[in-house]
Amino acid sequence: MKFVAYERTLQGTGASRRLRNADKVPGIVYGGGDPAMIELDHNALFFALKKEAFHSSVLEMEMGGKSEQVLLRDYQMHPFRPIVLHIDFQRVGPTTKITKKVPLHFVNEENSPAVKTDKCLVNHVVTELRVQCLASQLPEFLTVDLGELAKGQTLHANDIKLPAGIKVMTQGKPNPVIVSVSAQAAEEEEAAAPVVAAPAAAPTKAKKSEKQNKK
Repeated sequence: MKFVAYERTLQGTGASRRLRNADKVPGIVYGGGDPAMIELDHNALFFALKKEAFHSSVLEMEMGGKSEQVLLRDYQMHPFRPIVLHIDFQRVGPTTKITKKVPLHFVNEENSPAVKTDKCLVNHVVTELRVQCLASQLPEFLTVDLGELAKGQTLHANDIKLPAGIKVMTQGKPNPVIVSVSAQAAEEEEAAAPVVAAPAAAPTKAKKSEKQNKK
């Protein structure tokens, strides 16, 4: 994925404020040499940040007629307005070892025995994993095939088939749960079944006589 950056010569709070007023975003590129101060078009960057690949893949940054490979490392948003305040990138090369969060894409869930046969509810406990690899091997996402998922089964990080050179870096539990299955869907269907109301009882003779006496 490509984007265009421009060299930024002015620094400081006042310069950054003027850039933002001109619909530009100040940023920095570090690693692999001297840090470079950059600026980007705000609207182009704002919509790029909505794309998954911009966060999880190696990007090609064009600046001054040259191209560099970088990774998005951090960005700051305005507390309540849709405005990008600052952005950080890291230069990477083919042999750069990196640690990066990668999203999980779940496939074939609807065809699994857990869903198709047993009407279970599949819970995506984790939607991304932190991996370590060379920059050239960084996957845009990891595919998790749920086609064989059965009732009562759980999938863990170690169950995911990883491309060569990719290592999952877990924090806390060494093999966290990625997907779990529960019978909640079937239970909800039973609870939602219509309840047939019992027929109203006919008024007794005693009640009829009471009404006649009142008249």
